[in-house]
Amino acid sequence: MKTPPTIIVLGAGRGSRYTGARHKLAEPLGSDSVLKLTVSNALASGLPVVVITTTHFADDVADLVAKRDIVVLDQGSGVAPGGMGDSIAAGVAARPAAGGWLVMPADMPLVRPATMVAVANGLGPHPVAYAQHLGRRGHPVAFGAELFSELVRLSGDEGARRVLARYPGLAVEVDDPGVLLDMDTEADLASMRARVAAQLPVRP
Repeated sequence: MKTPPTIIVLGAGRGSRYTGARHKLAEPLGSDSVLKLTVSNALASGLPVVVITTTHFADDVADLVAKRDIVVLDQGSGVAPGGMGDSIAAGVAARPAAGGWLVMPADMPLVRPATMVAVANGLGPHPVAYAQHLGRRGHPVAFGAELFSELVRLSGDEGARRVLARYPGLAVEVDDPGVLLDMDTEADLASMRARVAAQLPVRP
């Protein structure tokens, strides 16, 4: 049986663009926090999940995932030592035998579990696959196992941009607006809360 890709939930960022009273991942959304809802949806996909986070948030997801599936990047400061590249590299290094990796930003809690599965299934002939809604590119982005050596060397804030520029990607069109909705502002949070209240966002 083919080894499935692992979802890497990126929850170690500073969230410096968000101006609310608390870190954006701690903001309540429905009955959970933004971070917990993202992780819960990833788990609901049935794919393996590893959460990259900081000491500050590790306890928040400890009731959802096993300790071995939580990678803490800092030494207790609550701030990641690097950027998205460091987080992706840490997740890939934590699961070197995975059949690929889906990069899922933790501030995108409305992405449906079925969407993650669809993007994971897009790997194969293509080393990269990504979610697309109404022709607009979104997340998650999946990378094939053959890209391990490049992904594990990522660092800084650029993320996997150079890898994406080098390899052809498959656009997986999905009926899921959540793939385009991240949370950088309080207005983004208000919009997400309205969707949750209207029972619009997450369905298997």
